[in-house]
Amino acid sequence: MYLKLHPFHMVDESPWPIYMSIAAFHLPASLLFSIFSYNYFFFFFGLIFIILVFMVWMRDSIRESTFQGMHTFKVMSGIRLGFIWFIVSEIFFFSAFFWGFFHSSFCLVPEIGVMWPPVGMDTLDTFSVPLLNTLVLLSSGVSLTWSHHEIMMGKMKSASFGLILTVFLGLYFTLLQMFEYYESSFTICDSIFGSIFFVATGFHGLHVIIGSTFLLVCFIRLKSNQFSSMHLVGVETASWYWHFVDVVWLFLFVCVYWWGF
Repeated sequence: MYLKLHPFHMVDESPWPIYMSIAAFHLPASLLFSIFSYNYFFFFFGLIFIILVFMVWMRDSIRESTFQGMHTFKVMSGIRLGFIWFIVSEIFFFSAFFWGFFHSSFCLVPEIGVMWPPVGMDTLDTFSVPLLNTLVLLSSGVSLTWSHHEIMMGKMKSASFGLILTVFLGLYFTLLQMFEYYESSFTICDSIFGSIFFVATGFHGLHVIIGSTFLLVCFIRLKSNQFSSMHLVGVETASWYWHFVDVVWLFLFVCVYWWGF
């Protein structure tokens, strides 16, 4: 035993960072191998590997926070600051897609055509599934904000209902996006418009799936009495992430679905 004279968390030695590095290298490499060989075994193996490493790493973090009391107010402040910088990096990530979209639409070249979207592109109805998806995500943001407020007030039962409602709305959004892709008359291979459309909306859909998983974990932890009105960093960061996803979708809806079509 030792006397701790500071509010910081001195992390113990862990094998998970090196395992995660190996998994993160293996996943894109196996994806390239799978594309050229049509053998997806190594890709799915890498995907399962990275999910398992992430699960055990988060298990250790939850144990340190909830049961060992390592996450002091100073540590929680650092976690919040780190997550803010993560969201800033995500902003620049999606900014690249919008930059490519507007650059291609305003700076037309003969290879693209003289119109945007290109001639012959049967675009989607903006005010059908995309508008419904917008209403679904905005509703999920409202339910999540309400759940966050209820946790701060100590009302865990109503907070858990708000969380699981947000998860279901996220899953509903994902299903609608899948049906939209299935019914679409163009693919990612159809000109630069199709490429940017599916890459931008596809990565956003991936973020919705990640955010839904994030919130589902928060729901399970809430039902296990692992949150309180003073210790709720997991819910706060999940809320920030989900609201970021909502804002990105609003930009996608206005710029890509409405103006772009």
